[in-house]
Amino acid sequence: MNFLLLAMTMAVAVSATEGPSMLSDEFIELVRSKASTWQVGRNFKESVSEEYIRGLMGVHPDAHKFALPEKRIVLGDLYADDGIDIPEEFDARKAWPNCPTIGEIRDQGSCGSCWAFGAVEAMSDRVCIHSEGKVNFHLSADDLVSCCHICGFGCNGGFPGAAWSYWTRKGIVSGGPYGSTQGCRPYEIAPCEHHVNGTRPPCSHGSTPSCQHKCQASYSVEYAKDKNFGSKSYSVRRNVAEIQQEIMTNGPVEGAFTVYEDLILYKSGVYQHEHGKELGGHAIRILGWGVWGESKVPYWLIGNSWNTDWGDNDHCGIESSISAGLSHL
Repeated sequence: MNFLLLAMTMAVAVSATEGPSMLSDEFIELVRSKASTWQVGRNFKESVSEEYIRGLMGVHPDAHKFALPEKRIVLGDLYADDGIDIPEEFDARKAWPNCPTIGEIRDQGSCGSCWAFGAVEAMSDRVCIHSEGKVNFHLSADDLVSCCHICGFGCNGGFPGAAWSYWTRKGIVSGGPYGSTQGCRPYEIAPCEHHVNGTRPPCSHGSTPSCQHKCQASYSVEYAKDKNFGSKSYSVRRNVAEIQQEIMTNGPVEGAFTVYEDLILYKSGVYQHEHGKELGGHAIRILGWGVWGESKVPYWLIGNSWNTDWGDNDHCGIESSISAGLSHL
């Protein structure tokens, strides 16, 4: 399992900012003593700097200024609060088994490009879903992070809403993971070790790739002809039922939430903020929801972009920042 289960809660109070370092054994034991719905453990070596971890939080503080227009009705759907039956659990991977991108976990590497990854992952899923499994197009995170200049600051953070708008206006080419020959522009930043016990090289903050309007030499399609376009982009209102209805109808969405120090210690279970200060905003892909345990704690099922060995393979304001759109097929 490489997914995060994040409790459905609208807001949290910020815990005390004074205390032990978030990667110290003392902090780990403190959080472990408070966490009742999730397992705590070390994911980063104690020597990793706070500056690096903050660099992974790539949602820029000004992202709210680029929020998309809200859409309560999409393609004639009924309002989510008009009696539509929403199941207790939903997993997009099971709902659309012919769309393999839904189950994939990418790696943003040493780059604060989560805003771009959450976007292209959900876009890729939706292209497949709305083609009824006939089109599997890996939208390129490299193309988006390097060429969308109005989306923010590349590896130094960006605006999820602007990424979806860019898809509809300019289009995004295909591109697989680092080192692959998949698509027009594969990701240029190498995977690195977001986990304490991994075999990849250590992570260090990387620079934004340069924008290139050409495909890799081994790819036979021209850059301009390879682009995939969205037909519309929008945000979903801060309402759990409406977000669920959007996912059930059109596929995974991109969400953004506040990361606190204790999230860095997440191993499994349903994460709820217990202790530590804010680190920054982080963008992810929301695939579904469910309930956990005898008390049936509601959670969002989330795909992160810190590679496949992090986590369990809205407690932090996640419902307030949902970006989505539809493919132009």
